[in-house]
Amino acid sequence: MPMKMPRDKFMSSVKVGEKGQIVISKEVREMFDIEPGDMLLLLADRERGIAIVDNEGFLAMADQISAFGREKKEEKP
Repeated sequence: MPMKMPRDKFMSSVKVGEKGQIVISKEVREMFDIEPGDMLLLLADRERGIAIVDNEGFLAMADQISAFGREKKEEKP
């Protein structure tokens, strides 16, 4: 019996090809509006695993963190 997932969730297995490539399923590409040629960021941690995130979203988050750090540094006497 297939597991019923909420509309904003998806789970599947992927197979690594001979060149180390994986296929992102159509449902996930549509969910995240991923198009051919889009840049994604692969994050890896030996203990925690692998995550693939939208490069632009990650860079925007990094900019916010950097700006927050600069603000805090400027507040110090």
